[in-house]
Amino acid sequence: MNKKILCYLFFLPIVFFLTNCSSKEEFDKYYARPDDLEDPIFQQLEARGNFTNLTALIEKAGYKDILGKSGYWTMMAPNDAAFAEFFQEQGISGVTSIDSTMASKIVRYALIYNGFRTERLSDYQSAIGWEEDNAFRRRTAYYDGFQTKTVNGNAIVVAGSNRNNGPGADYYIPGDNNNKYISYFVTEYMDALGLSAFDYEYFYPESNYTGFNVLAGKTVQADIVAENGIIHEVDKVSLPLINVDQKLEESPEYSIFRDLLETNLVEYVFDQDATDTYQNFTRKSDEVYVKVYDPALFFSPNNENYIKEADNDGQYDAYTLFVPENTVFQKFIDDVLLKNYTALDKLPKYIFEDLYNAHMVQNAVWPSLLPTYSNGLEEDIRLDINTDIIEAEVLSNGFFYGTNKVQESNLFFSVYTSAYLDPDFTLATRLYNDGSGYREIISNISANYTLFLPSDEILREHGYEYNINREEWVYTSPETGNTVAGTLARSRLLRVLYNGIVPTPNGELNDLSGSGIIRSGDFDLAGEYIKWENNQVWAAGNEIEGTRVNIIGFEDQRNGRTYYIDDILEFSEETQGQELFDLAIGGGPSSGYFNFMRYLYSSSLYDQETGSISGVELGTFYTFAIPNNEAVLQAVADGQLPATPTGAPNFNPSNPEEIEQVESFIKYHILATRTASDDGLVTGQTETLLKDFEGNKTYINVISAPGELSFIDSANRIANYIPGDSNHLADRTLIHLIDNYLLYTE
Repeated sequence: MNKKILCYLFFLPIVFFLTNCSSKEEFDKYYARPDDLEDPIFQQLEARGNFTNLTALIEKAGYKDILGKSGYWTMMAPNDAAFAEFFQEQGISGVTSIDSTMASKIVRYALIYNGFRTERLSDYQSAIGWEEDNAFRRRTAYYDGFQTKTVNGNAIVVAGSNRNNGPGADYYIPGDNNNKYISYFVTEYMDALGLSAFDYEYFYPESNYTGFNVLAGKTVQADIVAENGIIHEVDKVSLPLINVDQKLEESPEYSIFRDLLETNLVEYVFDQDATDTYQNFTRKSDEVYVKVYDPALFFSPNNENYIKEADNDGQYDAYTLFVPENTVFQKFIDDVLLKNYTALDKLPKYIFEDLYNAHMVQNAVWPSLLPTYSNGLEEDIRLDINTDIIEAEVLSNGFFYGTNKVQESNLFFSVYTSAYLDPDFTLATRLYNDGSGYREIISNISANYTLFLPSDEILREHGYEYNINREEWVYTSPETGNTVAGTLARSRLLRVLYNGIVPTPNGELNDLSGSGIIRSGDFDLAGEYIKWENNQVWAAGNEIEGTRVNIIGFEDQRNGRTYYIDDILEFSEETQGQELFDLAIGGGPSSGYFNFMRYLYSSSLYDQETGSISGVELGTFYTFAIPNNEAVLQAVADGQLPATPTGAPNFNPSNPEEIEQVESFIKYHILATRTASDDGLVTGQTETLLKDFEGNKTYINVISAPGELSFIDSANRIANYIPGDSNHLADRTLIHLIDNYLLYTE
């Protein structure tokens, strides 16, 4: 290019600039720093004169340039009086004795991302906007980073999980430094949650709640506006708080709790992303391992990020861990965990998972609100804030409570525990735990139960097994050798074990020396009836087979008694009609069921080969209210059943009207969908098998109370059960003899 042209092009902007001075002045004026703009944070602190120690540490930490220019920060700034106290507490002569590492900790932990006035500190920055008065924490500029630790005798570089290791979750996200949070206590948040000075001073007994406290300190002057953020002057120096994981590591008084946790529920997993970051930053060749907590745990104690369902959710909540001190925890190990196991390493992993989840809460548990929280097993916190807590501390990622008591979890203090913590009952435990809902029933420490518990040996003798490889239940009939697997096998065992679960709110089965009948299952989900006599029990299947189950031991728990049994409480696979036939024919004409059975036997409702009754299905709940011989004769005399010309019962009528009469009579005495006994559990209108001429259901009114059972028909007539010949067991059915027949009228 021609040099003259090049020079012309070079000088042209200068000429333009010099001939447009007025435009430049306007430009400078427009973009000049406003005269009334406050100085940046560093200059503000320097000018005020009472932050000389802090400004010295800011320079030593290399943050003078950051805090002296643009940006947007909140600084919880300790004044010189705060440092004087800090030096004395730490045994430090002065700021010159603090190295750059500690200086960086103090400065970075005092720095909160973004500028927040007092009125905004209590608000949560959610994804949809500000949620007022819903925050008490903010993320700081400080994080621990990579640390060298000795694990299993080897020195390795470790990073903490920065996510909770739930199912399918990634426990380490590259680029997330796991920044620590700082907590503060302001009036708006405390009032919104119904908290008071008690909640603050419980954690900081040597401090007074003022309405704006930062950890153990108080705010001297709030809302000092700077060009690059907000300064809150505080009267305490705060070193970065440790997290829950670090608290356990540094506390020998809780070492047994930690050792059990580390041994069974912690892994150190090599991570390539973390290794690349570390090696690029340090120029070292070490590999990095992430400390990973078991995914079944409610949270990872080394994760600073809370749930991370939203980026800032650590502003409004945190974790809580309750930790029993060594003496009480060792006693729990000896008395409970090792009652039936020879060593801790013999326990299944899920026991440790449950134990630690029982002491974890995925919320910040405020002292005054402790009874309102639930642990990782969805149980109440069964600790008294006034008597059971020996230490309370606010940490960087949550609250820590040292206790003189183990959380009395349902799983470790209920009748469920008898199976759960005994290797002889793994089959029953597996079924209780597999979503059946049985665990939730029998481990409910607020309700009393009696549990009849068969061992693995007994269940296997009866053909039940679990195939680990196929992850399915298997049943092989001891009589036929036929095998079923999967749902069918599981359903059989579910029914067997449900026969052994009995709600006993008043300890009704604590003494089995007498005799009686009681319904198994839960109050909300009825089971079948079982009987007892002279320390033996039996269910419908046992009654039909003529066998009884012996009690070979028992154990009392917080919510009832577990009986160990030498056989299973077998359900019946015989039809209800066959059982009724056996009751009637087995006793001959003297049986109170004889006349009714003769009508049933000859009717088209009854299958004489199988004993099944039309409309009556196996596996469905029924009540048979069978009129005795005298009542049947009265029905014949009243014209409700067919008779011969001489007036005797016509058990085999051929007239279609009489056949229909017999069938209707029989159906009206079979109550569908419910099993009623003399225990008061089933009362009120109950459907029968009979349908009226328009196909509508008909009903019998059941009146039940302890020792009493009556049936009221549509004509308002009453039939009472005959106690000595009632409560016969059949497939999900009770068969009662009653002293009157039931009459249906339109």
